Amino acid sequence: MVSRLTSSGCLRSRLAVLIALLAPVGLCAQEEPVKPMRVPFDVLKTQHIVINVKVNGKGPYRLIFDTGAPVTLINNKVAKEADVFGKDFKRPAFALFGALGQVKIKTLTVGDVTAENIPAMVMDHPTVDAISNAFGPIEGIVGFSFFARYKMTLDYQAKEMTFVPTKFEPPDMLDSITKSIMAGRNNPKKKILAPGGLIGIKVKKEADDMDAGVTIQDVFAGSPAAAAELKTGDRLLTLDGRWTDSVLECYEAATMVRPGEIRVVIKRDGKELTRTLKIQPGL
Repeated sequence: MVSRLTSSGCLRSRLAVLIALLAPVGLCAQEEPVKPMRVPFDVLKTQHIVINVKVNGKGPYRLIFDTGAPVTLINNKVAKEADVFGKDFKRPAFALFGALGQVKIKTLTVGDVTAENIPAMVMDHPTVDAISNAFGPIEGIVGFSFFARYKMTLDYQAKEMTFVPTKFEPPDMLDSITKSIMAGRNNPKKKILAPGGLIGIKVKKEADDMDAGVTIQDVFAGSPAAAAELKTGDRLLTLDGRWTDSVLECYEAATMVRPGEIRVVIKRDGKELTRTLKIQPGL
């Protein structure tokens, strides 16, 4: 649970409640309560929280602390320096964005907080690289696999977070996500693949393009896209309610399109616009 606290007094009172909730039933009066562990953090201009982390005793490294991230991620440089690869590791034949697969970090240390056997993904994530280039070295993301083991509070005024350990063992979210994706791919009834002509656009996105959406490269005459007055150069942000931050995501969104009316959100001349497309059945 993440709380935004506005004063040190409020922080102390909330922590006292958290500690009281942690006390097991029937605990003897002499046993000391679990003490919260405090960790400082910084906030970037992008509003990302950044903390110093040690991986297998190496570091410290600067990682984004993201309570919305389902997995923990480190880049290839940290993975090699911290020796996270086991003896049986085999480099994948194809590595998108340098992704070397999932590993188990023996120890992940944040301040005085140390967690063991943390599932993590090794990947040079393009968004993390972009933030790193703008604000100094950022080596990855601390996600659910770490912070879910603790009750946590954030004091933005003091730029300090506190952790109280719990007995909760978070599931392997990366494994769960992979199984969910594969289950969807093995069930073709959930998707209807429509030829591109039924929408009528051609899209592109350059490798160094970090802005949201994809660029409409061409609009085919007589298509639903042309009827909705989409134009070459428009930035396609969502397709039928689904994000299109890459060409792959755009195609994935297109596979879910069914005949009928759908909405797309585009950006044109710095303004977001919504357009309705009438998708016709057939090939």
